[in-house]
Amino acid sequence: MKALILAAGYATRLYPLTRHTPKPLLPIQGNRTILDLMLDRLEALEEITEILIVTNDRFFQAFEQWLAKRSSRLPIRIINDGTSSVEGRLGAVGDIAFVIEREQLDDDLLVLAGDNVLGFSLAGYLRYFHTVEKDCILVRPVDSLEELRSVGVVELDGESRVISFEEKPREPKTNIGVFALYLYKRTTLPLFSRYLSEGGNPDAPSYFPEWLHSHKEIRAYFSEGSIYDVGTPEAYAEIRALLENEKQQDKDW
Repeated sequence: MKALILAAGYATRLYPLTRHTPKPLLPIQGNRTILDLMLDRLEALEEITEILIVTNDRFFQAFEQWLAKRSSRLPIRIINDGTSSVEGRLGAVGDIAFVIEREQLDDDLLVLAGDNVLGFSLAGYLRYFHTVEKDCILVRPVDSLEELRSVGVVELDGESRVISFEEKPREPKTNIGVFALYLYKRTTLPLFSRYLSEGGNPDAPSYFPEWLHSHKEIRAYFSEGSIYDVGTPEAYAEIRALLENEKQQDKDW
């Protein structure tokens, strides 16, 4: 299994913090970045053989410089998608398809948004994936209607199969929100190019599984902990304070 971290966004909502620094490289716990914490989670997974980080041409050098100072038990590669502006971006699904094609990927694939802070190990999620042997999405109950309207929302049957999936619904059918951690079987990877060729939205990463569930069975795994989205300056400050408090209490992040 390979891991693909999506880090090609421009994070305009966080300006001026991200005008010259990509969001995944913002310090979040002392001098450690959002990306450092994510790699800690990935490096603990025995199945992962390589970590790919896709970014844009504007921030490519910043990630290369970060990587030069980062030690890891796993090979890590930075991939430049060639875009240099918000207007020209490929979108998250577009970037996944770009990497699959460029690298000729033929492995199971864990896809993660590079701007999330995970408060739990991914080991249980991967065990579930191997048990059900289906493409998987990660979900959790969401109490806020505003938040539900900003994510994918699914209906599940008794076996956690996805029976309906709607990205950013105005009227959510359930309170089960989808978050940007996806596990895809190697046989599913060629479907990304088909999705895009049929006119699929290349932007948010959940648009692809929204389409995929009508073509293949998808299972949902309920998160074992919190997921923090560093989307605004206020959220960034709040998460930094939370992690500093956790560090002082010697808790594992």
